[in-house]
Amino acid sequence: MRLILVRHGETDSNKASLALGRADIELNETGRWQAQRLAEALQAEPIAAVYSSPLRRALDTARAIAERHNLAVEVDEGLIEMDIGEMEGLTFQQVWERYPQFIQAWFGSGGAYQPMPGGESLLEVQERAWRALERICESGDLETVVIVTHNFVLLTILCRVLGLELAEFRRLRHSVAAVSILNVHDGQMMVLRLNDTCHLETVG
Repeated sequence: MRLILVRHGETDSNKASLALGRADIELNETGRWQAQRLAEALQAEPIAAVYSSPLRRALDTARAIAERHNLAVEVDEGLIEMDIGEMEGLTFQQVWERYPQFIQAWFGSGGAYQPMPGGESLLEVQERAWRALERICESGDLETVVIVTHNFVLLTILCRVLGLELAEFRRLRHSVAAVSILNVHDGQMMVLRLNDTCHLETVG
């Protein structure tokens, strides 16, 4: 099985560098263009199923891809973005000013296990995201599957696949509308492509 991992297209919150968790923000104009470029880039892939987070920005990205293959999008709640609690919608400066103790802990070695104020920890995100991945892998004889989800979900999955400690998630990047590809064989996962944004490049 091949798992094509996709981060949703851009939203106004992404553009403004605001903390974005479970707020149901839609794609902006750039994000809608990115979704179409993703759909074009994946059009030739033998995609058998498309799974998505329930949030609109992921769903709309997933639908653009699924339509090219005459597929319906299947929603998995385990793919929803991290619950960032009280930090939702804040700038990074506001987060620093309001939650200095949390930020110090977050950037420490145990930060991945520290719940965000009123929200989840990265460990909780990784555990539910991995269960979602396992459900998808066990869903049948599907050769190529697209999964559209979010930044923290993707980073925690990639940490586990690469054998990185969860605290090492900062060594990875997954841009909006980027693609990573995993190969699954005999229960083992291998990264074939990481944070690929070539489909977003314009010519001329």
